[in-house]
Amino acid sequence: MIVAGLWCVVPAAGRGMRVGGPMPKQYMDLAGVPMIERTLDRLAAHPMIEGLVVVLAAGDERWEGIERTWGKRLLAATGGDERCDSVLAGLRALPPDVRTDDFVLVHDAARPCVRHEDITRLIERGSAVDGGLLGAPLRDTLKRSDSMSCSQGTEPRDYRWRAFTPQMFRRGQLATALQRAVDTNVKVSDEAMAMELAGFAPLLVEGAEDNIKVTTAADFALAEFLLARTT
Repeated sequence: MIVAGLWCVVPAAGRGMRVGGPMPKQYMDLAGVPMIERTLDRLAAHPMIEGLVVVLAAGDERWEGIERTWGKRLLAATGGDERCDSVLAGLRALPPDVRTDDFVLVHDAARPCVRHEDITRLIERGSAVDGGLLGAPLRDTLKRSDSMSCSQGTEPRDYRWRAFTPQMFRRGQLATALQRAVDTNVKVSDEAMAMELAGFAPLLVEGAEDNIKVTTAADFALAEFLLARTT
């Protein structure tokens, strides 16, 4: 089954403390415009994405919308302290015509380099099951350290993946899983973790490893380099 007309929730309520600087990292300059604008533009340009919900921090006065939406609808919502709170707010802000069993994408505002072909692959493969997420098998040697950053051993890397976004799940199932995490005070690091705790086994769909998450100041230069070479 191939689906089209998906909505994408983009949580952007974080502060990005590891980057430093005078403002949240999503508003820092990336190739001449705020990074969040680069990310939203990349998503809006995908032909299978119908609309976007950007989830902002309470009192966010920096959001001014984006210049180009490729004719797609763009909504804003107010998030919470944790990622799951913000994604829940985004799911609740979706238009009424997005049904409970419709698939919805969730994508990090700090991943501006996601490739269109990877989004398409996720939609095509994930819609055949109960959803999934982009990622990449772990290829580097994995070490376990102590509190002093000294290596204490080598961990197996078989069947281990790095998790990316977008992640794609049915609206109702994802909302229920995230609400359960909130109610039980479990901090989930991504939507797939909430779905795993709810008894699902999300499909891992391999994507390009240049779908980086901009986390440190040095990542901005790499992201600008990649943006010029990916679509």
